[in-house]
Amino acid sequence: MNYISNVYLTVLLCFFTISIVCILNPFQFSFSQINSDTYWTRGADMPVVTTEATAARIGDGIYVIGGYDEEGEGVGMVEMYNATTDTWAEDISQLPLPLHHVSAASFDGKLYVAGGYTDDWTASDRLFIYDPTTNQWTQANPMPTPRGYPSAEFVNGTLYVIGGDGGEGYERALTANEAYDPTTNQWTVKSPMPTARHHAASAVVDGEIYVIGGRIGEELNNVDLIEKYNPVSDSWTIDLEPMPSKRSGNAATSLNGYIYVLGGEQNQGTFNDNERYDPKTDTWSKELPMMNARHGLGVVSFDNKIYAIGGGPERGFFTSGINEIYHMSNDTVS
Repeated sequence: MNYISNVYLTVLLCFFTISIVCILNPFQFSFSQINSDTYWTRGADMPVVTTEATAARIGDGIYVIGGYDEEGEGVGMVEMYNATTDTWAEDISQLPLPLHHVSAASFDGKLYVAGGYTDDWTASDRLFIYDPTTNQWTQANPMPTPRGYPSAEFVNGTLYVIGGDGGEGYERALTANEAYDPTTNQWTVKSPMPTARHHAASAVVDGEIYVIGGRIGEELNNVDLIEKYNPVSDSWTIDLEPMPSKRSGNAATSLNGYIYVLGGEQNQGTFNDNERYDPKTDTWSKELPMMNARHGLGVVSFDNKIYAIGGGPERGFFTSGINEIYHMSNDTVS
């Protein structure tokens, strides 16, 4: 009888301890315990919260750019997170123009911020360039096609801005593909994307641009498409395995030859999904989801980790300053 009582008390004590851990730190218990080699942690949150921003990296500095506040007003905010020290800089020069739904990429130590919407939801043709050595912004030649929420990626020193929305209430999804040469400050029209869309994610692997998900019109008409652009041949590949979930407002980054697609939204709400695409095998796999579902977030990779920053926890003008860091298992690190 005493033996049974002791077992019962031990089980009860374990249950009580687990319950307390879950209450005090639910995120760490729920996710870091699933796989000790693959887990999420929280970094320092953004000082100023936003959504529908973008992110790009220079060295260990992750820049979160633009977006709008909870009133739906565009902001010129630029915040820089130091991934090495887990701190935010407070003295970064703001965008010359308040914009949300912008796209950004980095090259040769500078940030390039393309498109977006102004406060009245007019699509922008602006291209702004930020030099962290001077903490100054300059304006380059405008894009041939004004648009909000395009995809922007650098390949071999050329900036490609693909897709987006023409600014007519999300009704005019675009196929536009335009290339900017920083050395000449000139734009060139390239082969259009096969499927017009905006709010898509993008990433580069082996010199090719992958445009993933997004929507083709109003009412979150999401797609699961993945289309690949080869800048050398100026051609597209369309017969790729679709993403497991239809998402828009998602974000992506490449790491160790894989593409990770995180977050997004649909009519029913937001996603915490984290799905990995292998370009070599044209296959998808499910990864450990984010702790917090969000759309309109910034996602970058650095030092074999993925940083998912900001974004809206719900549809509409909801913001957050959440900064989550995804740590990889050894079998995904080369």
